[in-house]
Amino acid sequence: MLQIDRKKRLISLCLAAVFMTAFYVFVVKEIVQFPNELKIFEGESQSLNIKFPLKIMSEDDKNHILRLVDLDKKDTNSIQLSPLKLGKTNIQLKFLGIVPIKNLTVEVIPKVKVIPGGQSIGVRLNTKGVLIVGLEEIEGIDGKKYNPGYHAGLNIGDSILEINNEKVRDAEHVTNIINSNKNKKLYLKIKRGERFINVEITPVKSAEDGEYRLGLWVRDKTAGVGTLTFYHPDTMKFGALGHAITDIDTGLLLSVNSGEVIKSRVASVQQGKRGKPGEIKGIFYETSKPIGNLEKNTHFGIYGRAYEEIQNPIYRQPIDIGFQSQVKEGKATILTTVDSDEVQEYEVYIEKVNYQKNPGIKSMIIRVTDQRLLEKSGGIVQGMSGSPIIQDGKLVGAVTHVFVHDPTKGYGLFIEWMLHECGIELYNHRQIANNAQ
Repeated sequence: MLQIDRKKRLISLCLAAVFMTAFYVFVVKEIVQFPNELKIFEGESQSLNIKFPLKIMSEDDKNHILRLVDLDKKDTNSIQLSPLKLGKTNIQLKFLGIVPIKNLTVEVIPKVKVIPGGQSIGVRLNTKGVLIVGLEEIEGIDGKKYNPGYHAGLNIGDSILEINNEKVRDAEHVTNIINSNKNKKLYLKIKRGERFINVEITPVKSAEDGEYRLGLWVRDKTAGVGTLTFYHPDTMKFGALGHAITDIDTGLLLSVNSGEVIKSRVASVQQGKRGKPGEIKGIFYETSKPIGNLEKNTHFGIYGRAYEEIQNPIYRQPIDIGFQSQVKEGKATILTTVDSDEVQEYEVYIEKVNYQKNPGIKSMIIRVTDQRLLEKSGGIVQGMSGSPIIQDGKLVGAVTHVFVHDPTKGYGLFIEWMLHECGIELYNHRQIANNAQ
């Protein structure tokens, strides 16, 4: 009998331990998922859900920035945050409504409106200096083999910014400097990643043509097609692509010296298939009338300023942007061009939202559901990058990459990351400061 009681107590203790572990995991998960910061547009409400035994409580809001409304949902502490004016305040996540666990900073900001894109664009980019894309041996006039670039410690992916304190303009300029100095030692300023280094190198006279060479293959410009994401009428700034322009040989991000975005017309569409991404091939036109200048090439797209107002045939008026907290799984649309220069709107489905504390290009997974686009392109193809994603009438993101194993799916980037890279203020510091007084 005593042995049976011991077994019962042991089973009870094990069950209690399992229950406490599950309870602890649940609580920790809720805490981790609870955000640290939340931005809300003025005039729009936002709901927060949390499960018992956690509770959302308001701190002392002296400036009356928010009103918290209990929505009284079963088994869920659901609170609606209703903004009253611009400014910042804090709310807390508490255990049993008593013990503070985590703070949430809520910021009410003015609405941001943009014209969504979808237009096919051509991109012409000139790099800062020249990019080294290859090293090679040279046969000197003495019949010996030389590799001056390699022996000087140069690497593929390095950028040559200056030679003998003279800024390098392009590949032809490099050739002219080398041959004007002949076999004299040259002093190169190199950018390698985020570092700047100085290199000494001596040219070799080539037996092939009598020219002086460093044994380097360099590139100074690139061109391609993509899709415009947005145009901000107040600043005339634009964003496109949703990912960086990289060198085709090295895969490295190209630093912008100058560049322009011009109109492009779709010439053909190669359908995407499993294991083989499709591609849009475009033709540049009206090259003497570019859309705007290119100022930045970043991991989250390319950015610049338009020379004239950019219009959209479908969305003629600016629309609101949506923060990641407003993006949800469900129906959405994208704007893109797969026929000539005609922007069309196509249905997609947001299958997963990856809420991010820090910028990342894989913010959401989308799936093309529109039969018209599936028949035309097979789904998402190269050249569609930057196509704006619209949900509930708001611009929430941009298409960035296709799934190679399934061209009907791809990744999207939150629009807030692109606006940040573009330098568009998502709030007015002075307004918020005045309201906080």
